[in-house]
Amino acid sequence: MRADDSIQYEPVEMPEQEPPDLGWLEDLFKAIGDLLGPVGEALGLSWPVLKWIMIGLAVAGLLFLLWRLLAPVFARSPVSEAADEDWAPARAEALALLDEADRLAAEGRYDEATHLLLRRSVGQIAAARPEWVEPSSTARELAALPALPEAARAAFRVIAERVESSLFALRHLGREDWDAARAAYAEFALQKLPGRTA
Repeated sequence: MRADDSIQYEPVEMPEQEPPDLGWLEDLFKAIGDLLGPVGEALGLSWPVLKWIMIGLAVAGLLFLLWRLLAPVFARSPVSEAADEDWAPARAEALALLDEADRLAAEGRYDEATHLLLRRSVGQIAAARPEWVEPSSTARELAALPALPEAARAAFRVIAERVESSLFALRHLGREDWDAARAAYAEFALQKLPGRTA
């Protein structure tokens, strides 16, 4: 193996190299230090005042965040939660809804007719009082809404129970279910004036 020239056994002497000139980097750091030095000194001298300004800003930010989180809770005054006994859908709108639902019921489509009553009723409330209806509101929540007149809450309970049993219990609604839902809506929306039945 020693006779094989392709294998090196002797140490190799590396030529000495001069270290790279980093004077420009030192000059750059010195220039930055000269530029920012006065700013650092000013901050150091004004730290007692600056500290209180920063604490004040942090407290103001925290108070603003708390206000944004709690403002909706305080905005709900007892007046806004009180029932608005005067509210009812427009008579023409209620009659048009009942006519459309009656047509579905006349075809034996009681599930669709009852569901139509519920959907349009929610739409009527949302159009008249948008603050009462959230995008995630359910019929049960609307039926318990204190701001709704008692007659509207009762009507919603009757209609919602039937729609829930149709949608979630997969039970087809019959004529009795439709009659109960229609009567509840008509009694509230038409203020106990007689309505046409299918």
